[in-house]
Amino acid sequence: MSPGAPAASLRGLDSEPSVKISPEAWSARAVSLFEPGRNCMAVVAAKRAATLIDAESYFRAFRDACLRARESIVILGWDFSSRTCLDFGKCDEGGAPPPLLGDFLNFLVKRRRGLRIHVLNWDYPMVFSADRELRPIYGLGWRPHRRVRVRYDNTHPTGGSQHQKIVVIDDAIAFCGGLDLTERRWDSPAHKAEDERRVCGGNPYPPFHDVMALVDGEAAAALGEVARARWLNATGRRIREAAPGADPWPEAVTPQMTEVVAAIARTYPDTHAAGEVREVEALYLDMIAAAKDVIFLENQYFTSDRLGEALAKRLAEHDPPEIVVVTRLLSHGWLEENTMEVLRTRLVKKLRDADRKGRFEIYAPHVAGLKEGTCVDVHSKIAVIDDQWLRVGSANFSNRSMGLDTECDVAFEAGGDRAHRAAIAEVRDALIAEHLGVPPDEWRAALEAKGSFHAAIRALRRDERTLKPLDHLPELSDAAMAVVSVADPERPVSLDMLVEQFSADESAPAPRRGPAWGKIAGFGLALLILTLAWRYTPLAEFATAERVREWAHAARGTWWAPAAIVLAYVPSTFIMFPRPLLTIFAVVALGPWLGFGAAMSGVALSGICLYYLGRSMKRDTIRRIAGAGLNRMTKLLRRHGLSASFACSIAPVAPFIAVGMVAGAMRVKLWHYLAGMLAGMLPGALAATLFADQLAAALEDPGRINWWLVAGVVLVFAALLVAARRWLKRLEA
Repeated sequence: MSPGAPAASLRGLDSEPSVKISPEAWSARAVSLFEPGRNCMAVVAAKRAATLIDAESYFRAFRDACLRARESIVILGWDFSSRTCLDFGKCDEGGAPPPLLGDFLNFLVKRRRGLRIHVLNWDYPMVFSADRELRPIYGLGWRPHRRVRVRYDNTHPTGGSQHQKIVVIDDAIAFCGGLDLTERRWDSPAHKAEDERRVCGGNPYPPFHDVMALVDGEAAAALGEVARARWLNATGRRIREAAPGADPWPEAVTPQMTEVVAAIARTYPDTHAAGEVREVEALYLDMIAAAKDVIFLENQYFTSDRLGEALAKRLAEHDPPEIVVVTRLLSHGWLEENTMEVLRTRLVKKLRDADRKGRFEIYAPHVAGLKEGTCVDVHSKIAVIDDQWLRVGSANFSNRSMGLDTECDVAFEAGGDRAHRAAIAEVRDALIAEHLGVPPDEWRAALEAKGSFHAAIRALRRDERTLKPLDHLPELSDAAMAVVSVADPERPVSLDMLVEQFSADESAPAPRRGPAWGKIAGFGLALLILTLAWRYTPLAEFATAERVREWAHAARGTWWAPAAIVLAYVPSTFIMFPRPLLTIFAVVALGPWLGFGAAMSGVALSGICLYYLGRSMKRDTIRRIAGAGLNRMTKLLRRHGLSASFACSIAPVAPFIAVGMVAGAMRVKLWHYLAGMLAGMLPGALAATLFADQLAAALEDPGRINWWLVAGVVLVFAALLVAARRWLKRLEA
């Protein structure tokens, strides 16, 4: 690539960086590994660059740099918590600046009126909610200042996540790496078995190891482009660039490299908003292929199929490089233990089989005195190739980081600069020495004496702290591997097609859908479980046909039963209780016609409550609660009112609760919404009524059930569903 070659476009994210490598920085190298548009977004120069090992140094540098911010702070993360303590020496003290992250950000914008802070967090699924902070929009906990804007990115395909960890300050400096500004991340390089500062919610957590890179100049500007593009993609709004001239570089951080060439590599999944970007993977493959002496990898995971193939190919050579991998010993919880840990075992065995020269080993840091079942949590994503390339970022050595999650790495290239080569080697040596618990000079002396990384590591092993090889790997069957492989996909899984109608972007083409075999199987399993429960558990004596008939007759004789059933629909809507079950009970208890009337009245009452709840809330709040995935429904309701309400009810593009609240927030006419909703609910309610009538007959006498009627209802309802979906497509056209 020539010095003036343009940087690659962000492809679909409505942002195209203009930064490029300067001729001065390019002159030191005849050949570069970096190729914009293939293995990186852009080749840029950093006037200053440093690595920050562990959160103690990163949190301090972040805090100091933010105090120097003038116009803009942009934060991207997989997780964010306002309760994060930035200064453990002052977490129990008051004063300014506050030690807790949320209070600190509010403090910053109050002291400098021109400062705006943007925080983009991953819109995580409920499975992750137990370890995360409640969103500020719920009105509980931390309340961000109006110039501290917190948003959630839900633009990823099913199974994917916003995994970039980037902080950009005034577009002048930027942090990039593996550390989120959240709890359970802080630790010092000592990684003591017990540290009174390493506590979250009153509970201690094990040692945590990670690395961030800090850059300025063109490199910071390029990371600013990445951050602004992700914000635009997630929120539809732009972040204004900061005026040039600021220098928020933290005084306590000494640059390790100056005027160094860097590349920005990203992963973006193949979604409707952006074309697939696999620069992270391409750069990894090129770095592995270019290695001459040593490949040093430090990563949370070690499961990537394609990168593993590349390593195995190098090990099969006549004179392969040494491959040193550092990862954590244990996984988090039973799910990772039975998926990612199993996949790691498969890759390790493959590489050991390919290693004919004794050049490969994978290690885990060991610290004496840790509680059983815990380990040093290696969370970093580092690669050092020889003394030529240093890579720090968010991308794990896993399939999903190559194509499913959004990732961003920054890689430095030494070229012919001896000072840069020495700095890159020093970073690698500092990491290995930290894990071994020895000074870097002692490590370098052992390496020089032994002439081999693996031999030097063996020579410096201590009982208190060291690097231990991952031994005693379990035996794995082919069947087990086939099952767990779905835990680390490199592209969106097929589940995406099942939920596409609830979360598709409005510009997305409608995918072809086959039979919903997963739902059918799940329904069948539920029926089997209920059947066994009714036959072999105490329910067999409690929920008998005679008793159900007695309940129905008892309810039928009371004056309050119809009103109680109508009112029951409102709370059932908010707790997502299946409405057809209420309809069936209503018909069994009140008879087909009165039960049908009570059911439709209950649906109407709950719809009115949702509508006025939506009207009472701000539209932006509704959008943030519902998510950008409901754009399709919002667009339909805005354009077509009654028709869209009917179509959304008979062939829902979103849950009933979301449709009602969005209709109110969008100020759709109430009678349009109610008429369309009730008309759309009518076929389902009639079907439930007819089924309930047949159920009542079956309770009295199983021989009275009309199977022809049941089959006819199913066929009619299926035809209506197909017709409604075709109508939806015409409305969207």
